Amino acid sequence: MADIESARATFGKFDVNGDGFVTAEEFKAAMAAMGDPFVTASVADAVIAAKDENGDGLLSFDEFWASLNK
Repeated sequence: MADIESARATFGKFDVNGDGFVTAEEFKAAMAAMGDPFVTASVADAVIAAKDENGDGLLSFDEFWASLNK
């Protein structure tokens, strides 16, 4: 099981605008900022879709936390 405070800090790196959700574009930009410029828009879409439990196209902290604890 992941540490929730570490998970919140990590989620915050992806949630650039601080609205509580990570979009595919935010994910792509954060990965590039962390040194992975090879995450394309389609890869980012796929990653978000794989963890997006309610199908709204956004990754909430709860969905992120659930994915860490699978």
